[in-house]
Amino acid sequence: MSESIITHQGVIESVLLSSVNVRIISASACSACHANGACNASDMQEKIIEANPRGKEFKVGEWVTVVSKESMGFKALFLGYVLPFLVVLITLIITTMLSFTELTAGLLSIGMLVPYYAILYLTKDKIKKSFIFEIQ
Repeated sequence: MSESIITHQGVIESVLLSSVNVRIISASACSACHANGACNASDMQEKIIEANPRGKEFKVGEWVTVVSKESMGFKALFLGYVLPFLVVLITLIITTMLSFTELTAGLLSIGMLVPYYAILYLTKDKIKKSFIFEIQ
């Protein structure tokens, strides 16, 4: 069974030696709704994605389709939300079991996010290599 893919339409912003920067519009489900003008929940953001041209040549301003595996979205979700939540929860449980006060346990738990995100930042180049976007 093949893995699901995610596609986005975008415009090429710049062409580099081994990659292409593509501007896509990331829209929530609400933004496509016909009532989004009357609702504050709509959310659209422009993002620049570095994509692999797979040996093809592209020009700035050209419309393309950017493709990625759905598993990359789950990996990003895990690194950005699930793992930090687990760090906070496990730290809170351990500090509570060690008889720290609630305030101290809470502050230490939240404080553990600083080294977590610092490590994430320091390893961003390695992590970036595992997120592959291709132009179809």
